[in-house]
Amino acid sequence: MLSPEEAADLIEAIATRQDRAAFAGLFRYFAPKVKAFLMRGGADSDSAQEVAQEALIVVWRKAASFDRSRASAATWIYTIARNKRIDLLRRTGKPAIEVEDWLTVFAPEDDDADKSVLAGQTYSRLQELLRTLSADQLVVVQKAFFEDKSHTMIADELKLPLGTVKSRIRMALGRLRQALEKDAL
Repeated sequence: MLSPEEAADLIEAIATRQDRAAFAGLFRYFAPKVKAFLMRGGADSDSAQEVAQEALIVVWRKAASFDRSRASAATWIYTIARNKRIDLLRRTGKPAIEVEDWLTVFAPEDDDADKSVLAGQTYSRLQELLRTLSADQLVVVQKAFFEDKSHTMIADELKLPLGTVKSRIRMALGRLRQALEKDAL
């Protein structure tokens, strides 16, 4: 089992020294988890295996762009895998992925009981909060954060002014932030 700090250290070793042993350790730990994550998102076993391998190759190539102050190693790796899965779906013309499918990145992992409970609560609360957004807000948030599209791409796709897309995202994030702050009290 890798701690978040150990995983980040391995990525930094890959970035600075192209450390093959660090990559092997990271691969052994994350490849099965990423495959399972992709399968929970609807991928078949072979596709999940292929996408997991592609995602970890990206980790090798782009390790220098990892910033532990912005995201954990797991979040960074799962995001790469999610993006690779979306790329595969676009190439094969399969239907879009539901928001709930990709929220599983916040689902609890089996490393620590307290963290698992907290992660499960966060996952459930995030699902609830996303359902409170208006349809207009939800679609732009989904495209920006779950499909990783730029504001300009969203505006073009939805045939909306760029300012409208930006204000819908800002309002949606404001609502989510307020709800989360209220929860924290």
